[in-house]
Amino acid sequence: MDILSDILNSLRVTGSVYFCSHIEPPWKKTFANKETAAFHLIRRGACWLTLGERVEHLQAGDLVFLGPGIDHHLSSEHPFEATIASKQPTLLLCGDCSFDDDTLTPLKSALTDVTIVREEELVEHPWLKSTFDQISAEYMAQHPGAQIIVNKLTEVILVELIRINFARQESAAFVNALKDKRIRKALQLMHDGPQEHWTIESLANMVGMSRASFSKRFNQLVGETVFNYLSMLRVQKAKELIKTTPLMIDDIATSVGYDSERAFNKTFSKYVGMTPKQYRKA
Repeated sequence: MDILSDILNSLRVTGSVYFCSHIEPPWKKTFANKETAAFHLIRRGACWLTLGERVEHLQAGDLVFLGPGIDHHLSSEHPFEATIASKQPTLLLCGDCSFDDDTLTPLKSALTDVTIVREEELVEHPWLKSTFDQISAEYMAQHPGAQIIVNKLTEVILVELIRINFARQESAAFVNALKDKRIRKALQLMHDGPQEHWTIESLANMVGMSRASFSKRFNQLVGETVFNYLSMLRVQKAKELIKTTPLMIDDIATSVGYDSERAFNKTFSKYVGMTPKQYRKA
C-alpha cells in the first residue's frame, strides 16, 4: 500500500448526508457547535458562506469542506450587504464527516480548516461529480438501503477531498517529503515494514545517502526525526491492531517491531498517554 493510502486508511473516515433539499429565498442556515467536520455542495442556485468576517460566494457546483468546530452560516442574502445570491431556489447537499481524532499522522498538519473546491476544479474529477449526483439521487429517493449507500459513497468522497486538499498544500512539510524521491522511498520502506529493525544507517543505505545527510533531510521535510516518525508509525499500527483484533499485547508488540513488551509499553504510553492494556479497555 502506498504511503498516502496507508495514512488515509488509519484516519478511518466516516460520513453521512443529513440534508438535501430545495430552499426558497430568503433563507439562512446556521451550523454551530458541531463536533464533526461538515461539507456542503451547491447543487443548484447560489448562496453566501459566512465565517466570522469572511464571506464567500458559492455557486452551483461549488463544494466547501469545514473542519470540526468551525461555526459558519449559509444564506441567500449577503450578511453585510443588501445583495441576494440567487432569486431562484437553492438545492443544497449537506453532510457530516469525522476522522479518528487520535490518529498519529503528519497528514493532519496538511489539512486546512476550510477548503473550497470550485465547480471548474470539481469537473476535473468526473467520477467525483457523478458520485455526488448518485448520492443526491439516492438521498432524495429514499429507497430501501439508500442510507447505507449514501454513507459509504460519502466516505469515499471525503477521502478524495482530503487528497485534493493535500495536493494543494505545496508548502506543507509532509507534501514536500513525498515529492523527494529518496525520502519518499524511506517512508515507503517504513510503512511497508514497520516491524523491521530499521536504523538511520540502514535506511540511509537503502536510499543511497549518508547517515548525516539523510537524517537532516528527513527532519527538514517530514517535520519529525526518523526515530520519532518510526515510533509514531509503529504505535499507530499497534492501535489499529488493538482496536480490530484479539491479538495479545506481546504479539502486537512483536508485529510492529518491538523485541520486548516493556519497551513497547513505554513507547506506546509516551505517544498515547496510557498503556496498550489501558487503551484496549478504553
